[in-house]
Amino acid sequence: MSKKKKTIIGVLIAIILLPSVYLLLKSPSNHRDWALDQQRLPYAEINSSEITVYQIRNFNYRSETDYDIDYYDKTFDLDKIKSVDYLVEPFEDWRGPAHTLLTFGFEDDEYIAISVEIRKEKGESFSPWQGLVREYELMYVIADEKDVIKLRTNFRKDDTYLYPIKASKEKIQKLFLDMIIRANELKDNPEFYNTITSTCTTNIVDHVNKITDNPIGFSYKILLPGFSDEIALENGLIDTDLSLEQAREKYQINELAEQHADAPDFSIKIRSGR
Repeated sequence: MSKKKKTIIGVLIAIILLPSVYLLLKSPSNHRDWALDQQRLPYAEINSSEITVYQIRNFNYRSETDYDIDYYDKTFDLDKIKSVDYLVEPFEDWRGPAHTLLTFGFEDDEYIAISVEIRKEKGESFSPWQGLVREYELMYVIADEKDVIKLRTNFRKDDTYLYPIKASKEKIQKLFLDMIIRANELKDNPEFYNTITSTCTTNIVDHVNKITDNPIGFSYKILLPGFSDEIALENGLIDTDLSLEQAREKYQINELAEQHADAPDFSIKIRSGR
C-alpha cells in the first residue's frame, strides 16, 4: 500500500474515531448555566419514615415561558402514603413522543410529583438526536402538582392522562423512596440523559421493576412512551377493568384541570372524574 493511501486511510479512521473519543471523554456536570425552571436540584433527608424534601418546585405560570419562581420544602411521612398515579402527556397528533411522570398521594390530600427530565441549559430545547450524544444531563424534578400538571394541561395544552396505579401501600412506599434516593444520587453524581437508555419512561420502568412481581421488558412502547399506558394496562398496573380506549377517555384530565385551575384542592378536583 502506498504512503498516500495509508495517509488517506489514517485520516478517515481519525474522522470516524474522534467524535467517539470526544463523547467518551465528555463528563456530566451539575455546574452549567441552567434554564430558570431547572436551576435548583431537589434533594431529601431521610429519617426513618420521615422524608424531608427540599427544593420542591411550585411555579405559578401565566404562560409556558412566563412564571413566578417559587420553591418550598416539605416533610412527608411514608406511613401516610396512599396512592401513586402515572401521567402520560403525548406531544403530537401521532401519539408516540410523550412525557411521563409519577405522582404520589398522601393522607390529608397531599400530592407530590416526580418527573424525570433533561436538565436544560439556557437556550436549549429537547432534541432526541442530541439526547443520544451526551448533550443533556439527567434531572429528577420534584414538584407540586399545580406546577407540573397545570403546565401541561393548561399552558402547553397537551392531552394529559392521569392513571391510578394498582399497588400495595408497601410497594408504593418502596417506589417513592427509591425515586427519592435516585434524586439524591444525581445531586452528588450527575449523569447524562440518553434517548434510548435513560429517559423519563425508562427510569420509571427501572424503579417499577424493583417492586413488581412481573418486570416490564424492553418494548418500543417504552421508547415511544405515548403508548406506555398500553403496557401498564397489559401488566395490570392501572387500577381499572376498562379497555385502553375507555381508560384513556376516563382518565384524561384536561377539562377538569382547566375548570379547576385556581381551586385550592386542585389535586382532588382533577381526580373527581374517577
